[in-house]
Amino acid sequence: MAFFGGQPKTTPVMESQTDNERKESADIPELPEPRSSTVIAKDLIVTGKLSGEGVVQIEGVVEGEVNLKGYVIVTATGKVKGPVEADVIRIAGQVEGNLVSHDHVQLERTGTINGDVTTVSFVIENGGRLNGRTTMVSEQASTPHVDGLEPSKPLEDDEEEDA
Repeated sequence: MAFFGGQPKTTPVMESQTDNERKESADIPELPEPRSSTVIAKDLIVTGKLSGEGVVQIEGVVEGEVNLKGYVIVTATGKVKGPVEADVIRIAGQVEGNLVSHDHVQLERTGTINGDVTTVSFVIENGGRLNGRTTMVSEQASTPHVDGLEPSKPLEDDEEEDA
């Protein structure tokens, strides 16, 4: 076609396809942000600090601090060596470290916690093992972030009211 001085017909077609793609993308509504979900696989070892927002299911080993706005699930094969702070914590495996939950903790029959637990609500299934102290707090008292994930101490105001 170049012999006759004409331009290749593909150029205008490509431009119109680009225009159509722009129109189509403008018609697509924005999707809501998905909740992030992470699985640490059975044969995986993660060392360091895990922090963020969403759901983390631990089937392998985490050596370090876990600080999450959302859910932490430690399956029967999972193991955490370090402090854990999250809204909801569910333990079917092993945790060696203190737990701070802003909502509730569930210790399943196959689970073991070696450390102190600070939470609003705590469910221990028959067979679950807790080797540590438990501090039950009100929802308002559990919301502040504690550096190093040390369990919250009881409020001094409550102690003075009891006296």
